[in-house]
Amino acid sequence: MITIAIFVSGSGTNCENIIQYFRGSEDVSTALVVSNRADAFALERARRLAVPAAVVPKSQLNDPDIILPLLQEFHIDFIVLAGFLPMIPDFLIDAFPRRIVNIHPALLPKHGGKGMWGHHVHEAVKAAGDTETGITIHYVSPVCDGGEIIAQFSTPVSPDDTPDTIADKVHILEMQHFPPVLHTVLQQL
Repeated sequence: MITIAIFVSGSGTNCENIIQYFRGSEDVSTALVVSNRADAFALERARRLAVPAAVVPKSQLNDPDIILPLLQEFHIDFIVLAGFLPMIPDFLIDAFPRRIVNIHPALLPKHGGKGMWGHHVHEAVKAAGDTETGITIHYVSPVCDGGEIIAQFSTPVSPDDTPDTIADKVHILEMQHFPPVLHTVLQQL
């Protein structure tokens, strides 16, 4: 059994989708949800789904004496970033080599890097006049949004699309593709 922790900063729709996807699985268990924000609705989603959750502010995330024992306590094998905004510290990447993945709401390398998350990305896609956007699932590296790409899925962008409609299209891709791609990666461990 592979145990995963999901790191999340916001509402947690991807987090809930992943928990539901692996519920009852014989090979993957969601053991912990971690948020850097005490007010993240993802914590409520985890509570409703009976998954333990922890609030780990950025200062504690960057402290190996706090975050590593927490992950060890829950026997975490793999970390999934699902809308988690802080940069992952190098010591955590070293402790989980090729065992931390992230989802980005654009087709990297376009519209990636510091400050490019959520609505900022969809606004950049619209401003650039892109004719497609999508999601990128990638391994986490010390470079923001620079890790090896695992999978990408695209959706067309029309001139009539707004950042909100682009966000809706991207969200559909996230819900459809993120859990099965994770499952494939986890089966290769």
